[in-house]
Amino acid sequence: MTHSSRAERAVRTATAAGRRLGLRADGPRVLHDVFNVLVHLAPDPVVVRVPSLTLVPAGELAAKQRRELAVAGWLADAGAPVVGPSPLVPREPVEAEGTSLTFWEFVHESSPDGDSDDPRALEERFAEQTGQAAALHRLLAGYPGELPTLSPLVPATGSSLDRLRKQPQQFLTTADLDRAEGEYAALEALVGDFPAHFPGARLQALHGDSPGYNIIRTAAGPLFGDFEDVTRGPVEWDLTLAGPHGIAAYEQAGGGPVDRRLLDVMESARMLQVVGALALVPSMPELGPMLEPVVAQWRARAPLTRPGVG
Repeated sequence: MTHSSRAERAVRTATAAGRRLGLRADGPRVLHDVFNVLVHLAPDPVVVRVPSLTLVPAGELAAKQRRELAVAGWLADAGAPVVGPSPLVPREPVEAEGTSLTFWEFVHESSPDGDSDDPRALEERFAEQTGQAAALHRLLAGYPGELPTLSPLVPATGSSLDRLRKQPQQFLTTADLDRAEGEYAALEALVGDFPAHFPGARLQALHGDSPGYNIIRTAAGPLFGDFEDVTRGPVEWDLTLAGPHGIAAYEQAGGGPVDRRLLDVMESARMLQVVGALALVPSMPELGPMLEPVVAQWRARAPLTRPGVG
């Protein structure tokens, strides 16, 4: 199997870091190679996440990873169905080769039942997994630590849009950038005073990146993973991309009533986040065509304005 140059570099970095921590890492292999490279340091049951595409400065990345390890570790310690930090190394980010790594338990993924290419089967599976997120949210509501509010949006998306203004991409016009920056200003206002705009919203610890899409199916049951965008916010942020069937499954599973108006705002915010992700295209050119359809959907939506006004 041929890997990208970033994956090969990630394997070298993860292997060296793992051996410094006392792991064997005799047969490292790449499990995933997109925004992050996941390297299994076989034969040890450890997976290293190596950031390969990020606009976040090193110090900010390490702080973000500490929050992720704290939340995922807290859930794992409570017996929650999550992929936890590896118990074989200290529960903290590891600096290596100008970046910051995190070490996780290796779990064996089982093949899904049925035809994984059937759109209806996929929709049903993601709806089921969104329903399972209701229990995760009930657990996260008790998380005792401090978390920033909607940090995947503010300031992260703002930083991405700044980069796009300096390095425009062919998929975006000047009018697109103007619109995106106006929408980001509306999001800043929302995050700055959430109760003023949505007084009934439940603000709590969240997975941060659509947990229904971040489940690993194992023989022992489904496990939630990838908490790198963990944040504080309304549960509606975690429910973006779920679709009507997913929302219904979530409510039926005891997730509580979902505020459709707030969900619509969060859906617009998710699309704006995707627009900002175009800033990564210079580092990963193939990302542009992947994101272009979502940019078209964003253009087709009404522009996001300051929520809760009018």
